[in-house]
Amino acid sequence: MAKSEQKAEKDIRPPVVAILGHIDHGKSTLIDYIRKTNVTGAEAGGITQHINTYEIVHTSKDGREKHITFLDTPGHEAFSNIRIHCANVADIAALIVSAEDGVKPQTLEVLKQIKECHLPYLVVITKIDKPSADILRTKQNLAENEIYVEGYGGSTPVVALSAKTGEGVDEFLEMIGLISELEEKMADRDALGSGVIIESRRDAKRGIVAVGIIKDGTLRPGLFAAAKAGQAATHGTIAPIRFLLDAEGKLVDELSFSSPVQIVGWDKMPTIGEEFKTFLKKDEALAFAAPTSGKADIPIQIQSDIKKNFSFLPMVLKADTAGSLDAVTGELKKLSRERIAPQVILSGIGGINENDVKSAIAATGAIIIGFNTKVEPRVILLAERSGITILVFNVIYELTDKIKELLSEREPRMEIETIIGISKVLKLFGITKGRQIIGGRVLSGQIKRGSIVKIIRRETELGVGKVKELQQSKIATDSVNEGVEFGAMIESKIEVAPGDILDAVILVTK
Repeated sequence: MAKSEQKAEKDIRPPVVAILGHIDHGKSTLIDYIRKTNVTGAEAGGITQHINTYEIVHTSKDGREKHITFLDTPGHEAFSNIRIHCANVADIAALIVSAEDGVKPQTLEVLKQIKECHLPYLVVITKIDKPSADILRTKQNLAENEIYVEGYGGSTPVVALSAKTGEGVDEFLEMIGLISELEEKMADRDALGSGVIIESRRDAKRGIVAVGIIKDGTLRPGLFAAAKAGQAATHGTIAPIRFLLDAEGKLVDELSFSSPVQIVGWDKMPTIGEEFKTFLKKDEALAFAAPTSGKADIPIQIQSDIKKNFSFLPMVLKADTAGSLDAVTGELKKLSRERIAPQVILSGIGGINENDVKSAIAATGAIIIGFNTKVEPRVILLAERSGITILVFNVIYELTDKIKELLSEREPRMEIETIIGISKVLKLFGITKGRQIIGGRVLSGQIKRGSIVKIIRRETELGVGKVKELQQSKIATDSVNEGVEFGAMIESKIEVAPGDILDAVILVTK
């Protein structure tokens, strides 16, 4: 008889809460206050660029201890996929809105994701300690964007708080407890642990590490973890669980439902958002990870329609985690210009190595881009000897700004004809050896000595000529402006006639 059949009663599963909202609205600062740590200060540029998982114990007003797992998500628009994964794995969403700024683009984006996941949520108005904070105005702003909280035309719970002073934080945690009790998510502690991968990375000492949220059962050393393949792979991945790490990287004997877990030793990089399960036997894990369709490996490429005068900026892209790689790749896709686009020839997770340099050498003009990655000194020396540029960034908008600059510098230049003036031929004074003396008037713009002119008769272009000499009032000049009559020597194989239009053009490099 299966374990799930042996135990009729399941346990109430603690809530997993996704902290979602616009950048710089106080998501990480709120978690900092709850955990009494300084996580925000550790993030490059003071903005969250990874999923961060935290498990806390909150003592409710009635004296009961309640476990809550928080998923702190990046607010920058580049990390949209990370927010989607977190919304999918969470039980409750906390929609963070600043009392200073109100509803912003990412506020509406994450609200859409919350609704698509059918996720219960509460609105958290932050920064109420700020001089410019206005709770009533913020609630009105929410209503204007069809987010109807309690007291403002709706039933969505709302809490106003300050992560600096702590005002309202207890009410926030109590509200999470109340919503969790109403949802009453159940799980079986005796089952073999299973959950969802929310991040993966390559550790220099331990190999491939995946962070997951346990949705059911318990994980212990001695089991085998397995995850199915993502869209771009033919088969999944497995890991023998020799030891367990909690969210903070501490060794633990076991972890159960709703807890974050770090599983070490995967044979391939697990795909974010995929389910993982644990098994007693390795063969069972391999069977779960086996391919279910004939999917082929698809390298990450940023494609554009190839057209005349179009070019690419080839690059090797490395990032610290799968989530970061996904975010950077997504941002690069937005940077294509009219005649040039980024092209990722190789991508991966982990530090920049010799193979990355060799791959860049093989592609003319390639550069290496790292995001939150390290480069060994010997790799730097190899790149310098080979003329390969390595650029490493810790803040995503600094990376995209630099790529924009490089694309602008390398974009192919084109010579474009620009009309600088239109003239009308009034008289023809003589023709000698392909050179014609004419009298004319500038209708618009100006005509210049040395200009190329298109000869147009009855709206049909007959050919081109060149202004060899130019006079105004029988005095040689370099240019004649609109409304002024002139004399000119035009060099052309086409015989010019009175009434012809001369379009003076120059070639402008753009």
